This record gives sequence, structure tokens and C-alpha cells, in this order.
Amino acid sequence: MMTALLCAAVIVAAAPVDAAAEAYPARSVRLVVTFPPGGAVDLVGRILAQKLAELLGQSVLVDNRPGGGQIIGSEIVARSAADGYTLLLPSITHAINPALHARLPYDTLRDFAPISLAAASPQLLVAHPALPARSVQELIALARAKPGQINYASSGNGSGGHLAMELFRSISGIALTHVPYKGAGPAVVDVVAGQVQLMFTSPLAVSQQIRTGKLVALGIASAQRSSAWPDLPTIAESGVRGYSASLWYGLLAPARTPEPALRVLEAAAVKAVRAPEVRERLLAQAVDPVGSSAREFDAFLREELKKWASVIRNAGIRLD
Repeated sequence: MMTALLCAAVIVAAAPVDAAAEAYPARSVRLVVTFPPGGAVDLVGRILAQKLAELLGQSVLVDNRPGGGQIIGSEIVARSAADGYTLLLPSITHAINPALHARLPYDTLRDFAPISLAAASPQLLVAHPALPARSVQELIALARAKPGQINYASSGNGSGGHLAMELFRSISGIALTHVPYKGAGPAVVDVVAGQVQLMFTSPLAVSQQIRTGKLVALGIASAQRSSAWPDLPTIAESGVRGYSASLWYGLLAPARTPEPALRVLEAAAVKAVRAPEVRERLLAQAVDPVGSSAREFDAFLREELKKWASVIRNAGIRLD
């Protein structure tokens, strides 16, 4: 699904809206970002908010509501007035949470209306240079020769990096040892120091270390090569068939938001992502623009929910 969204041009008509939608938007729009300022999700949110404000003719204000593994911010939007003036910028964790938590204060599908899958950032599989592997194939061979002796870091149990590695491990049939951290920052620090040997993480977190030789990039977790890392093979093309574990960023509104407002937002989101200056800024951050239709985002989200629920169930992952 991600391949189709990244490869195929999605045409969303930006024709003049009908009379019922002409009043929207009449005031500023709030974009709830479920991470603190300064991180990758916040950065993508601010890039989108700036262009959406220009296209909508109203301010789009970023409201950072971190905490609870995105649950706090998601609940705020789910309980907001369904009028198109409060939006959510979800990421992969939005699709992971239902399988990790017995009860959520909202329904991941029923309480939100899809607008667009805006962008995707494939995770990188990186290793400390002392690990005698310079490719995915070499890593798999090494892990099979030394089952359970290679450690990998993640930003915590149930995090995107943890699940990406569990999916990799299950498809390739290797045994690795998980070392969870409280955040990506300390995890990267220990992989650079050689305390842990591997991890999946955002390109933003490790691009400098890769350039300076402190880490080695073994593969990229997207279904096809990233335009930001064109020379780095995907894990799927390296022999792990069907593998894909991209980080992603979308736009959701509360359920029952009027259809005319949703169509205005969908058209604006697609146009924003396709704007040359937005594409340039996203690619500079190793983020691939997507700009899907609302229908495609809905289908993609449903696939992600099934995929990560299966990984969590098969790996027996529990929160600390």
C-alpha cells in the first residue's frame, strides 16, 4: 500500500467548493501534534501548517500535546467539536496503540475522519561499525551463526523501532536481544558508543553519525528506495521479502466533521504536500512527500492496524 501511495500520483480535484463549503474555513484551525516541539513529527507538522494556512486563508496553529504515547493528543481531537477547526497529525504510533492498550479513550477508526497521508519517513537499520556486517544479508548470516548474541536498541517497548525490528526478526527468522530505552536519544547514544549493536530509527536521528562513520546504515525500511537515500538498498530488496516499516505522518479530523469541510481540507493537504517548496523542505529532513486521498489514507490506516497488531501478538509485546 505504501508503495502505491509513494509511486502513484494521487489526483484530488481542487475545484471550487460548493456553496455549503464556501464558509469554511472562517477562522483559525488548530493542528494537534502529539509530540513536543523540535522532533521529527513536530517539524513535519509545522511545515504542513505553514502551507495549509496559505492555502486555506486562515492561520493554522500547531498545538503540541505530548504524552501517553500519542493518546493524550488523540483524545483531545476525538472529543473536539466536529467542525473542521481541530485536526490531528498522527504518526505510526496511532496504528500501534490499539494492540498495545486494552482500552483507549477513543476508537482509532470510528472516532476520526481521514484527510490525507501527508508524508512518510522510512526507518533506517543502523549498526555500530564494530559489528562485522555491512549489509542486511551479512547481518542475517551473522545473527543465524550467533542466535540471541546480537543486541538491538529501541526507544521503548512498543515503539516504532521495536516493532520494526520484531517484524524484521520474524520474517528473516533470526533471534536478537531487545534492549529498550526511554527515548530514541539515549538509544542512539549507546549504539554509537557500541554498548548496543543495532537499531531501527528515524534518519533524522542518525544522519550525522552515518556521515561521520560513527554508524553504518545497512538498509532502509521503506517498500522502495527513498528519494532522500537513493543509494541505500531497501530491506525488502536485500532478501527480506515483503518488509516495510516506515514512519508516517497523516491528517485526521474528528468523526462527523461535515463532508464539505473534509473535502476542502483534503484538497488543501494534497496541494500543500505537492508544493515544490514543501517537497524540498520535507526531503531535506529525509521525509518523502505522499499526499494521498482520504480514501487511500483510510485503507492504509486499516492495513497498518492489522499489520502491527499481528506483530505485537506474535512477539508477545507488553508495555512496561
